[in-house]
Amino acid sequence: MTQPIQNFDVKGGPHLGRDHLPLLRAALKTAGLDGFIIPHEDEYNNEYLPANAERLAWATGFTGSAGAAIVLTGKAAVFVDGRYTEQVKAQVDAKLFEYVDLMEPGPAGWLKAHAPKGARIGYDPRLHAPDALARLKDGAKAAGAELIALDDNPIDAAWRDRPPAPRAAVVPHPEMFSGEDHGAKRRRIARELEAQGADACVITSPASIAWLFNLRGGDVACTPLPLAAALLDSDARATLFIEESKLTAAARAHLGNEVAVRPESEFGDALKAMSGKRVLADPASASVWVFQQLEAGGASVVRQSDPAALPRACKNAVEIEGARQAHIRDGEALVRFLHWLDTEAQSGHEDEITAALKLEEFRKALPELKDLSFETISAAGPNGAFPHYRVNTASALKLAPGSLYLVDSGGQYPDGTTDVTRTVPIGEPTAEMRRHFTLVLKGHIALSVIRFPEGTTGSALDALARAPLWMAGLDYDHGTGHGVGSYLGVHEGPQRIAKAPNAVALRPGMIVSNEPGYYEIGAYGIRIENLQVVTPPAPVEGGNRAMLGFESLTMAPIHRGLIDTTLLSPSEIAWLDAYHAEVRKRVLPRLDGEAATWLIKATEPLYGATP
Repeated sequence: MTQPIQNFDVKGGPHLGRDHLPLLRAALKTAGLDGFIIPHEDEYNNEYLPANAERLAWATGFTGSAGAAIVLTGKAAVFVDGRYTEQVKAQVDAKLFEYVDLMEPGPAGWLKAHAPKGARIGYDPRLHAPDALARLKDGAKAAGAELIALDDNPIDAAWRDRPPAPRAAVVPHPEMFSGEDHGAKRRRIARELEAQGADACVITSPASIAWLFNLRGGDVACTPLPLAAALLDSDARATLFIEESKLTAAARAHLGNEVAVRPESEFGDALKAMSGKRVLADPASASVWVFQQLEAGGASVVRQSDPAALPRACKNAVEIEGARQAHIRDGEALVRFLHWLDTEAQSGHEDEITAALKLEEFRKALPELKDLSFETISAAGPNGAFPHYRVNTASALKLAPGSLYLVDSGGQYPDGTTDVTRTVPIGEPTAEMRRHFTLVLKGHIALSVIRFPEGTTGSALDALARAPLWMAGLDYDHGTGHGVGSYLGVHEGPQRIAKAPNAVALRPGMIVSNEPGYYEIGAYGIRIENLQVVTPPAPVEGGNRAMLGFESLTMAPIHRGLIDTTLLSPSEIAWLDAYHAEVRKRVLPRLDGEAATWLIKATEPLYGATP
């Protein structure tokens, strides 16, 4: 087997805070500062950060995907949400950092309570969104402190062995996968700018840049992103600001004459040169620094959502068919893995890491695989109760008899991005496990079969997935569904399915996850996740208006041994049998031997008739 894609060594840890906090405080003293704010975000607001942007991990030792820290002269705090309450204790020295909830009081509330009067606290404007910074400023002001924008990040100066910036090659994303050439995309967005009376828009989201210009790169783990920025004019001409050495000859030719290429170091000057122009910028993705440069140059700035975000979310016919094929292909690897779990892994000798590597081995056997779409959540027994658990050499548990094993994973293929969660028993499950699993399954089915009118948001559908659990006095504390890109990010907006209000209606072509769960702290976790695409409006028999719906994309069996059939209605059983029949139809031709035999058995109807 080749080298694994995933790294299971703990990269953070308390030693980092002990080693690096004095270096940071020395840099602050030299700069005449009394403190510094460290968000998790990088200059591009990425979900996954390149190694040179892991400033929060460098300063604190905390490696979670969301968090922040504030370092003052005499005290420091690290902020995490409920997903990371145990991880932060293991990775961050409590003698150096106070543990604080990321949401309440959050960094702004902590500043209000702890910032010394008259303190000058620095921040890097490239790493903060405008609204988040406004809250921090309010907190500091209430304490009598002042926030100072810095040209140079003191962590970058103190980080002696900082990795270099990524320089992965940027290549064209062919129209056979994108379904639309980048000139047509640029013209489509430009028409929107012209309709709004705007002269240009700033695009700083790497995912939007990858989509708009039909480019893919490798600057970020698990997501084929080229780190860059762009200006798009209302005449559809554009300027791409990128480290030019990353562009292959094919990428340069692909961009053509209507896209100018300039070094990323010139982005600030280009923003300042927009004097007198009406320029759109997204405060959710563009940093404070972008707005500062535009305003310093005299541009009229309009705060508005990234104009590429919604078109990117609504996949065209080519992208949808690509997603189908990627999931069928991914289904082969998943079935081989699920067969392994049901046979060899029942021994009790395997652990979370060997299981994750086995799944990776099956995916890497597919020649089309480019990367994983995120680091596999491989969680046995009580570790499954942490929805965003990340296995490492210090935490890995055995797949022990009498336990549940939860695996959440995905792959990146040129024609699509996959994300799937399955929960399987190791040994004989208890009646309680089967009951909880079946309640989760009922919610999953409800969100699979629902028909809904145009204009419906994910917030209106979220309760469907929770209702069976709610009726039993149970719930889960994460969202039910997130958007997924087309050979892009595994977490993509602007759509989502969650309790929190969301103003973006679900539209045909949007891909969302359907992943209700249940978590018994100290015992096990259960989650069932498929990706599904929103289907166009279609009539409903006996109805008076066309309705949208969902088509399941994920092709992997749901473990029949965890289902309590007495809790399912006939229509729910019919859905599961039909889904399993589709899995068998699509994936079985790719299999042979024991895996094929296992799939036939795993997709039998619950009451034994041949599908």
